[in-house]
Amino acid sequence: MSFALFRRPAPEPTHLSVEHEGQVYQVTLLRRAQAKRLTLRVSRATGEAVVTCPQAASLRTAQRFVADHGGWIAARMAGLPGRFAFTPGTVLPLRGTPHRIVHWSSIRGATQVCRDPGGELILAVCGDPAFTARRVRDFLTGEAKRDLAAAVARHTATIGLPARRITVRDTRSRWGSCSASGALSFSWRLILAPPLVLDYLAAHEVAHLRELNHSPRFWRLTRELCPVTEEAERWLKRHGPELHRYG
Repeated sequence: MSFALFRRPAPEPTHLSVEHEGQVYQVTLLRRAQAKRLTLRVSRATGEAVVTCPQAASLRTAQRFVADHGGWIAARMAGLPGRFAFTPGTVLPLRGTPHRIVHWSSIRGATQVCRDPGGELILAVCGDPAFTARRVRDFLTGEAKRDLAAAVARHTATIGLPARRITVRDTRSRWGSCSASGALSFSWRLILAPPLVLDYLAAHEVAHLRELNHSPRFWRLTRELCPVTEEAERWLKRHGPELHRYG
């Protein structure tokens, strides 16, 4: 008896590769039941190339489609704004204010904000230089949790409804969310925005604890909690994608 009949088919790859002028690009493969045709996009926020396929499209068809658009992908990638790694010398906006990353000492210690001898605001990182990026990311995530917890506590006290829990992640499609059970989730990248933006997102999600919708009542409550709602929305629309360039 042949056991080949009982072998499971190989899982479909999550990414497709395309080469153009010696450069290889990775394209995320997404299947969507509602998709009517193959589409391709490159996110300016994350730099990710994505091909969306109908369920019925074959993998070979998707690969050929991506290969036929190698030049288009290369051109879009070349036009993306620069990205900033969490390495010494990088300047990042902590709470909207520029801070330069400095490897302060090889002796392990807490990452902290201080000023260098010239008075410039810096993010001083200690320990093994190989772990600088991770330490910066951990520091920013911790600061985001602290600021968001304080903002959520203030706004929940105002409406008299508690949040079930608060989590901080590196979300791509939204800055915050509120589940039907009252769990709030936020992007740690809000710590890179001016404080009024973080406070607005906290107020927005807390308002969902009472109004799990975007009705006029929801927006009225959000503006009561955060009078600068419109200003924060304008900032996010104009500068929000830039926050994904860091790290």
